[in-house]
Amino acid sequence: MAAFTEGTPCWVDAQLPDLEAGKRFYGELFGWTYSGKSADHGPYPHYTDALRDGKPVAALAAKSDGRMPTTWGVYFATGDATDTARRIRDAGGQVITTPTPVDGLGTTVLAADPAGAVFGLWQKGERDGFALRGAPGSFCWTEVYTRDKDAVDAFYQRVFGFQGTPLPDDAVDYLMWSPAGTEPGEDTAIAGRSVITEAFPVEMPGHFLVYFAVDDTDASVEHATRLGGRVTAPPFDIPYGRMAVLTDDQGAAFAVLAEPAPGRTPGHAPGRTPGHAPEQQPEHPEEPSGTDPADP
Repeated sequence: MAAFTEGTPCWVDAQLPDLEAGKRFYGELFGWTYSGKSADHGPYPHYTDALRDGKPVAALAAKSDGRMPTTWGVYFATGDATDTARRIRDAGGQVITTPTPVDGLGTTVLAADPAGAVFGLWQKGERDGFALRGAPGSFCWTEVYTRDKDAVDAFYQRVFGFQGTPLPDDAVDYLMWSPAGTEPGEDTAIAGRSVITEAFPVEMPGHFLVYFAVDDTDASVEHATRLGGRVTAPPFDIPYGRMAVLTDDQGAAFAVLAEPAPGRTPGHAPGRTPGHAPEQQPEHPEEPSGTDPADP
């Protein structure tokens, strides 16, 4: 796979209280297998690659501190982690961890936007990021939920050069982000921005939601519930397919998205613009925080 362009989501990982339980849950749900060895990277013990068809698609890590949130985190590609960290500070964000080399694989940074949504940076070394994306069992989309869209829109434009395109539906306050240097629009969108409205619980913080592609959304939801997961937004159709929002059996939130059935709903393949989850989505109790993308 070609190297990731600046600002493109290139890795996701989850911090979980019980790593082995997480491996079982996602192995059953997405058909993941795992690298034969795990590694300890700083405060993140037993960081383990998840594989689909033998290709790295994500990672799971054991939480080193029970006070840390149980969550999925997303990382954006950068050619210079130090320079991007400086831009984050200059744009009003927070750099949580300074640029940290990871075993020759690359350099990582953990940061937060002005409204508190946490995300990571990854500067490639030996590894670029995902070896598979947009296919069933792999990452296909992410979007940030925020209460301060003006500050957040300006922040990501300044840090990554994101260009925003509103959805065609004026009733939905949602921007599709296209990388700098591209023609903004659905065909180039790589992530999105949604708004936390009064319909959401007041305690919900700014956060990123990570999507995984699946063959059948309804079947995936049924499977996840059998494995002990919860449904926070039942399956529903959007112009880009059929999606649902879930939490795993330890409380980490994520979404699933299936391509539209032929002849049923027009739209794009996963990796385009799924749109936002419905406003009746229940609580998202913990503020997301990425882990170390030690093996992206």
